[in-house]
Amino acid sequence: MNTSESKFTIACDFHTFNFLTHEDFTYLVVADEAYGRQIPFSFLERVRDEFVERYKEKGLRASAHSLDRSFGPRLKSHMEYCVAHPEEITKVAAIQKKVAEVKDVMVENIEKVLERGEKIEVLVDKTDELRSQAEQFQKKGRLLRTKMWWQNMRMKLAIVFCVFLLAVVIFLLVCFSAGNNCTKKK
Repeated sequence: MNTSESKFTIACDFHTFNFLTHEDFTYLVVADEAYGRQIPFSFLERVRDEFVERYKEKGLRASAHSLDRSFGPRLKSHMEYCVAHPEEITKVAAIQKKVAEVKDVMVENIEKVLERGEKIEVLVDKTDELRSQAEQFQKKGRLLRTKMWWQNMRMKLAIVFCVFLLAVVIFLLVCFSAGNNCTKKK
């Protein structure tokens, strides 16, 4: 079953042949060129809506002209309405077009908001991950700083001890070498 809809117009001898194809049916109206395209297609849409609502299943099985008696007066009624109220049909069509445009914009905006929401969730997750990594980095930095301070302190103490030991060795060598005794009073 074809559920798509297509519209097209053929202009010939100051008339337009306007076709509306919807599902398994093709609707046609011949109109003066002066009516343009909007009014004939509004007529076809009104006819299509009522036909689908009332005769869709019956229309699939109906023979030619079998619905003339029941649907013929409805066609006439729709045609008279469209001819008598062209300004209303044009306004309604314009409003319907604007509503469709607004709807499309709103759908697009909602999609963008949802995309942003997903991006924000990703950013929040990344921020939390970075925060925990920063805390770990800080802890490791403090531990490393303390470890390096103790290592530095041990190195300084070792150097001080080596200098002190060297001073004692030098003192002892100077004092007790070559028969000198620095500890005796003279």
